[in-house]
Amino acid sequence: MEVNLTLNGEDTTLTVDQSDTLLDALRNAGYTGAKRGCGTGDCGFCTVVVDGASVKSCLQPVARVEGATVETIESLGTQDELHPVQAAFVDNAALQCGFCIPGMIMRVTQFLESNPDPNEEEIREALSGNICRCTGYEKIIDAVQDAASRLSNERAMVSDGGRPVPSGQSCVDCSTCSGGERE
Repeated sequence: MEVNLTLNGEDTTLTVDQSDTLLDALRNAGYTGAKRGCGTGDCGFCTVVVDGASVKSCLQPVARVEGATVETIESLGTQDELHPVQAAFVDNAALQCGFCIPGMIMRVTQFLESNPDPNEEEIREALSGNICRCTGYEKIIDAVQDAASRLSNERAMVSDGGRPVPSGQSCVDCSTCSGGERE
């Protein structure tokens, strides 16, 4: 059977078996960032974003994503230009083996879209369905807080015409900038 969807921003048709999960279909199509872990939705290694919601792809029948928009870790940054969430995980040493990280990053990316300024309790609750056995959660929480700050600054730069914004500030039209560079 064929499933038509928007995958990482591109209209895509996947040829799948009717019994395939979304995880099966993605991995068979070469998108291997989502990992097979528990197969029961408990670990979160397979997390992707479907129509703006984080989804455990091992539980999602592929037929249910007909016409959907699916984003995988492959849709975010590149090695040369990491997505702010990816960069925050690297800079905060919030990864070790990396097996859980693609699912964790997809969950965090979706979470920060709906909650751009979370407190620690909200972060812990959001990550409760994603397991990390190597790094421990303190560094991951630090990374999520850092990512929230980076994304906030990125949004402020876009709304201010691309000028850099000092950490902790929202930029407004001011006289301290000269062509995008702080004096």
